[in-house]
Amino acid sequence: MKKLYKAENGKILAGVCQGISEYLNIDPTVVRLIWILFTACYGAGIVAYIICALIFPSKNNVIK
Repeated sequence: MKKLYKAENGKILAGVCQGISEYLNIDPTVVRLIWILFTACYGAGIVAYIICALIFPSKNNVIK
């Protein structure tokens, strides 16, 4: 079972986009660009990123 988490390797800010890209098996640049477009168009991307950064567990803290 795949789990969603914040990545520790390859992260830029909090690792949210990197973690989402690892979960979906896509390039992290694509996730970052989509997140930037979401922020530019609707403005809610910043709030959503902060919420995800607080809620997603770190990969090192995930209990297996």
